[in-house]
Amino acid sequence: MRSVGVVLAATPGDLVAARTQMAFSLGWHIIIACFGVAMPAFTVYAEWRGQRRNDPVYTMLAHRWARAMGVLFAVGAVSGTILSFEMGLLWPRLMAVYGELIGFPFTLEGTAFFLEAIFLGVYLYGWDRLPPKLHLLTAVPLCIAGVASAFFVVCANAWMNQPRGFNLDNGRVVGADPWKAMFNPAAPPQTTHMIIAAFMVAGFGISSVYAVAMLRGRRDRYHRLGFTIPFTVAAVLAPVQLLVGDWAAKFLYEYQPVKLAAIEGLTNTTKGAPLSLGGVYVNGELRYALHIPNALSILADWDPHSTVYGLNTVPPDARPPVTPVHLSFQVMVGLGTAFIALAAWYAFIRWRRRDLAHSRWFLTAASVAGIGAVLALEAGWVTTEVGRQPWIVYGHMRVIEAVNPEPGLAVGLIAVLAVYTVLTVATVTVLRRLARIPLDLVSAGLAPQEPAPQEPTRRTP
Repeated sequence: MRSVGVVLAATPGDLVAARTQMAFSLGWHIIIACFGVAMPAFTVYAEWRGQRRNDPVYTMLAHRWARAMGVLFAVGAVSGTILSFEMGLLWPRLMAVYGELIGFPFTLEGTAFFLEAIFLGVYLYGWDRLPPKLHLLTAVPLCIAGVASAFFVVCANAWMNQPRGFNLDNGRVVGADPWKAMFNPAAPPQTTHMIIAAFMVAGFGISSVYAVAMLRGRRDRYHRLGFTIPFTVAAVLAPVQLLVGDWAAKFLYEYQPVKLAAIEGLTNTTKGAPLSLGGVYVNGELRYALHIPNALSILADWDPHSTVYGLNTVPPDARPPVTPVHLSFQVMVGLGTAFIALAAWYAFIRWRRRDLAHSRWFLTAASVAGIGAVLALEAGWVTTEVGRQPWIVYGHMRVIEAVNPEPGLAVGLIAVLAVYTVLTVATVTVLRRLARIPLDLVSAGLAPQEPAPQEPTRRTP
């Protein structure tokens, strides 16, 4: 590992402000982005089932989800634009040195974003204006572009974890290979993990809304289907995400052993390393944790006697902060395990053909899963980003070397917090208004039609 060796004169307060602003912006945007990745697929499926079965309930769901999808896309466009400006404003040294490499996946992401915007407009405007089958086909590129957009962005982040495709000559990039940079060793596990997480966040998030409604007594077919479609997708993906997580752990063992050591709170290199559950890292030692003997070595290398490198393999100033990395990873894994248990519970209910609407304990857990999925997502990104510290480009450039040296970054942080406050209030307000649009339950076959009132019969004298 080697740094470019240029430290820009940023004050500690400005560095904290820049990191806080970037973390907050990314943490806010990524939630909206998850719905942008997954909601098109849920909406298209509902419309397809509605057309195939001539079922107005599925069609009504597709209409409602399409409206929400349009709102979230517009909000995501704003927050994504803010992030793109922050890359240059907050981290000018990063873009100056590595812009020709990291800019390539961002360019492809921009292309995918514009395609998504175009076809989303066609899809929303085409309701009742295009033939049903043609309208359904316009959503196919919408679904592909949403996933592709997430793929390219995460490839850029993966490159920051495993920089490839260049050489450095006196702090300047030479022999740049953007394709090799984008398809770096971290890209396959990281993109897969993120795309699955996006479908889980959207699936559990959407279904939690209907779970709350069902707990309040709305147990008609519309709310059942609104719950079942996204929840089933998220439940199926929960155990798959566990396997992808195992893949990611093996990647860290080979390519980022210091991050793995921070995740596990492993100070010293250990042969037959235990897996730590819980605990607090204090004074260079993980305390109050439950240790499973040899489990970390098995997880990392399929060998109970394999050696796992500890934090002591690098100098103290090259180690990530262990406490937030370890705790965030524990939160992510704990919630992921809970999702698998919830998925098994759901499978049991469907297998026994029990009435889902009357399973109040299950619906309560499902309603909480939406928030839990967001927390797991944020915890995963804290693990990924903070676990790379102090590097912004792993092994080549430190965060302090990339930050804007100009004073006043705290002012930008305050401005961004104000903007996101307005965005949050506006988004929640608009979505709540959409949710209050009355459903035509009678025409959709969700409620019996009331008989017309009849004139009272008069008795003849």
